[in-house]
Amino acid sequence: MKKVNKEELIKKMNGALKLREEINKFVDDFYERGFTNICWLGIGGTYASSMQAVVHMKEKTELETFYQNAAEYLTTGNKRITDKTLVVTSSVTGNTKEVVEAVSKMRDTGITVLGFIDNSDADLASMVSYCISYPENEQLKFFMVADRLMYLEGEFPDYEEFYQEMNEHFAEDIANIEANADTFAMKFAEEHHDDKIHYFVGAGNQWGATYSYAMCYWEEQHWIRTRAVEAAEFFHGMFEVIDRDTPVTVYVGEDSQRKLSERVANFLPQICGKYTIIDTKDYDLPGISEKFRGTLSPFVFHAINNRIDVNIEHINRHPMDIRRYYRALDY
Repeated sequence: MKKVNKEELIKKMNGALKLREEINKFVDDFYERGFTNICWLGIGGTYASSMQAVVHMKEKTELETFYQNAAEYLTTGNKRITDKTLVVTSSVTGNTKEVVEAVSKMRDTGITVLGFIDNSDADLASMVSYCISYPENEQLKFFMVADRLMYLEGEFPDYEEFYQEMNEHFAEDIANIEANADTFAMKFAEEHHDDKIHYFVGAGNQWGATYSYAMCYWEEQHWIRTRAVEAAEFFHGMFEVIDRDTPVTVYVGEDSQRKLSERVANFLPQICGKYTIIDTKDYDLPGISEKFRGTLSPFVFHAINNRIDVNIEHINRHPMDIRRYYRALDY
């Protein structure tokens, strides 16, 4: 089983944080030109990260911001996306078909696209208006763009304080959480590695990641059936199919929508015997102010989920990079 390499995790996270200078230069220049809105473009996991960026912004800013599925854009379009829009997207490979086609369509109409393209040699890297290449940490990259925009709008007065704490403590804190999560992750994996179906419940800035974890990780990479449900919608359908033996995991973060997940977590013991509550309050973030913990909750969950994945991969003897159909068949 793969062990945690704390030094490597810290190096990668700090490397991503150092992108902020380049991100800020681009965002500042674009902001000065004037714009009408911000669109987060993606599909699959990037679409989920886009959801998180919008939730992260919508309670703090008056800027119009929304997320757009790349495949839907190609069929339906979106009149709100114009040459006055900042489109932000991301791709690991740089060859995701729907994103490439959507960006091509946008480029032809003069739309500004900031692309976090991990593979700098991919065609998509040369298609976007501005490309930043650095592996992984998609959510952090998106949040840094959002935070700079809100700072420029005068809506993030704690911006400098927040990023000082991030630069000094964040990478090590997250690496320590991942390193310390193995006992829990191993027990969780042993109990759920062959579930017939597993329900994941999330809210707020964790909802996008909950959706992504169920779909992109458990279904696509572990081949375990799942369903992801927003905590606010749990009591409108889903809870009628939960019984004593139904596996349910609830993510309880520390952002403004915490009470939505708490409501689910408090109810489940009445009807379910196989529930798991993962609460970020149970994990230390030394050096991070209490007021910033809610913003960082998704990164805490991500660190824990990483260790769950490693343990399931080991137990099932199924490498997560193997696919049956994805990029293997025509579709």
